[in-house]
Amino acid sequence: MKSALHNGREWLAAQRWLLPVLLLAGFGLAFAIPEYNLLNKYVQLVVMYVGINIILAVSLNLVNGYMGEFSLAHAGFMAVGAYTAALLTMKVLPVVAYPALFPVAILAGGLVAALFGLIVAVPSFKTRGDYLALITLAFLMIVKSLIENIDYIGGPRGIPGIRRMTTLPWVFFWVVVTVWVVRNFVYSKYGRGVLSIREDEIASDLMSVNTRRVKFLAFTVSSFFAGIAGGLFAHLLQFISPRVFDIIKTTDILIMVYLGGIASIGGSILGAATYTVLLELLRPSTVAALLSWLPAIVFEPLNEHVIKHLGVWRMVIMPLALVLVMIFWPRGIMGLREFRWFIPKRDLEAHHRIAAREEKHGAPHGH
Repeated sequence: MKSALHNGREWLAAQRWLLPVLLLAGFGLAFAIPEYNLLNKYVQLVVMYVGINIILAVSLNLVNGYMGEFSLAHAGFMAVGAYTAALLTMKVLPVVAYPALFPVAILAGGLVAALFGLIVAVPSFKTRGDYLALITLAFLMIVKSLIENIDYIGGPRGIPGIRRMTTLPWVFFWVVVTVWVVRNFVYSKYGRGVLSIREDEIASDLMSVNTRRVKFLAFTVSSFFAGIAGGLFAHLLQFISPRVFDIIKTTDILIMVYLGGIASIGGSILGAATYTVLLELLRPSTVAALLSWLPAIVFEPLNEHVIKHLGVWRMVIMPLALVLVMIFWPRGIMGLREFRWFIPKRDLEAHHRIAAREEKHGAPHGH
């Protein structure tokens, strides 16, 4: 039975022509679902949040997984992209008259976030070890504080009334672009430099790997897609404020990465999808609906003392979940494995060797 399943997976992975077919089918579904109401509005909304979280998790995995560093700035880059895109669509670009300018605003959000990423990378990568985490955490706090104190962009009140322009096809498009870019980066010469830094940065320097350039490039690509996700998020939620992009948001993204599996694009996709759906299932309204069959004598005190307060307890539960995942399940769902479609043929053997060695000796945890 196991042999048959293994052979089936091998055959499926070898059919490279299936990938473009699935992508075309995915785009077709992305257009058909909202057009013909194949799913209700709530489910469509959850699917779009899953897509945005996939972009966030895959892009952060480039730094925290493949490069072995530990960045806490992703929510900050997301905020930069969200505010840039929202201000462009509301105050600069006439998107009401020309909706085709919406992708320009999203792209601008990504580029501004990438610029901030480059600025943060300059002092960050002159240090080693845990200093990157401290510097990126400081950046997140600075961004949040700046937004709260600039009245032009809403201050602590945020920006309400953003036009809802994020659609399922746009989310699917940017998910595909993110996965494609990160996958090609990881298996390029720069990606090999990133992996060598994770293994041993000093040895990489001695082997003439330009570690600074590789780090800057990886960090910039990662922050660019965080900005893209922020722009999509702003035009889906239709409201943004500084508290949306706090340390809890960064914790959410970290949980997605470590739950799915470090140094695995497929793991980031699975982690983001699993975590987003779990969050939706744990909403007070959802839990109340699921448990409404209980007798009133049981349901009413449970609802009053537990279910209604799940939103508050989330502030405690989610950071604790991150710590527990990193301690007891450090390799996540996928571990160091990867979907075959994400690995170029020329790199299959090398990937299997590296994964087998790291599974045996333990995955690296950064510097």
